[in-house]
Amino acid sequence: MSKESSVGKRIQTYRTKLDMSVYDLAQKSGIDEKVINSIEKGQVLPALGVLTKLSRALGQRLGTFMDDQFKPDPIITRAKDLAAKKVAKEGTNVLGYASHSLALGKPDRHMDPFRIEFAADGVDEVSSHEGEELIICIAGEVELTYGNEKSVLNPGDTAYYNSVVKHGLRALGGKPASIYGIVFMPF
Repeated sequence: MSKESSVGKRIQTYRTKLDMSVYDLAQKSGIDEKVINSIEKGQVLPALGVLTKLSRALGQRLGTFMDDQFKPDPIITRAKDLAAKKVAKEGTNVLGYASHSLALGKPDRHMDPFRIEFAADGVDEVSSHEGEELIICIAGEVELTYGNEKSVLNPGDTAYYNSVVKHGLRALGGKPASIYGIVFMPF
């Protein structure tokens, strides 16, 4: 089963358990019905902002839709494993970035850490959700849009912000970029 279809299947399962229609989920999450249908059919892998809104609307934490197995602490992600995923384009979405969870298998977590690889030609898109985020730029130049402001992050730079403000990230300079991102959402 592809990552797209497993995420979509889980969303559909939780939506059905709550006796919600796609329309109801769209109204509660602010995500278009067509997008939800495409996600549930496994045609598209949702961007993190979209998945965050859907998880909140379904009363679940973000990791519920991304975890495939349980692993005992500590969860260790090897750099070589992330590199293999990057080559395979696992997790790439329509906005031009691939996100790789650094906590898969830890169901009791309170944060969702990711390594995110931005394509050189990513889309300038913003979203908002409850919680806070910490971004650490590790390669390339990354533009952070936060409300009406734009800032450039270079390797080693960080940004910490309230996620209820519309925000977005993308690579600059026509080159790919990478970050570590940690998302905290109160439950």
